[in-house]
Amino acid sequence: MTDLSVDTPTRALARPGGATWRDYVALLKPRVMTLVVFSGVAGLLVAPGALHPVLALTAILCIAIGAGAAGAINMWYDRDIDAIMARTRSRPIVLGRIAPTAALEFGVILAVFAVMIMGLAVNWVAAAILAIATLFYVFVYTIWLKRRTPQNIVIGGAAGAFPPLIGWAAVTGDVGWGGLVLFALIFFWTPPHFWALALYRSGEYAKAGVPMLPVVAGARATKWQMLIYSLVLVPIAILPMLLGIGGWFYGVGAVLLSLVFVLCCIRVLTEDGKATNWRAAKLTFGYSIFYLFALFALLIVDHAPAGVGI
Repeated sequence: MTDLSVDTPTRALARPGGATWRDYVALLKPRVMTLVVFSGVAGLLVAPGALHPVLALTAILCIAIGAGAAGAINMWYDRDIDAIMARTRSRPIVLGRIAPTAALEFGVILAVFAVMIMGLAVNWVAAAILAIATLFYVFVYTIWLKRRTPQNIVIGGAAGAFPPLIGWAAVTGDVGWGGLVLFALIFFWTPPHFWALALYRSGEYAKAGVPMLPVVAGARATKWQMLIYSLVLVPIAILPMLLGIGGWFYGVGAVLLSLVFVLCCIRVLTEDGKATNWRAAKLTFGYSIFYLFALFALLIVDHAPAGVGI
């Protein structure tokens, strides 16, 4: 077991205090929340039917709060390994600005609030999916998978794929093929996206004892897996057009964006990470974020604003 007793940020855990509103916002993982909310908005706008603007905004707010609540609980549970990894050492619990119990209570209260408001104001199908997404992220990914298997991202990626399905259910009151396709799009995007990060952060994951694929199987196997998933994404990205969720404008854009993603993964495969300081992996990670934003933006432009009406 790693001895954290000499780590200054970790020692700060015993001296919580001085938290500001910015610290509580940081608990919600706002950068991650941005993509979560955007995909939820896309699901809401492309779903068949109409939702009053006030209810639409309520649904989006609940998705955001639910995602933030899951992030706060994740920070509470992962505070030990967060203190080891460079990219997470500045989180408020690690710095001792927020007590772990306060972060847990904050996350649980927000999660319950988000689910209840979604159910009472919008519908209980969307609320149930929001509850499942939160529980899956906390118990399946964070507590069960993350520290036990290199497939943590593959299975756990389902948690981040729920938002467009929630948005879809908020409008329709059920789970349709369109919502499931949007779910699949994020589900298959998550592994190559996160493995690109894991490649150039593998030393930190190894030090923290997190069995990410590059740590367990090595860089070469990870690169091949990234390429395979990027190839699988190509037909999945086209499915919204085939189902009538998006038009030709979306379809052409999806093909081009997906092919560039494949090329990025090929570049990662053929590049020597040690010689280039993982430049290709870093570029691929950045492009993967743009890729998903762009796909959902194309869907929104091609289909919205039909999903919100008075």
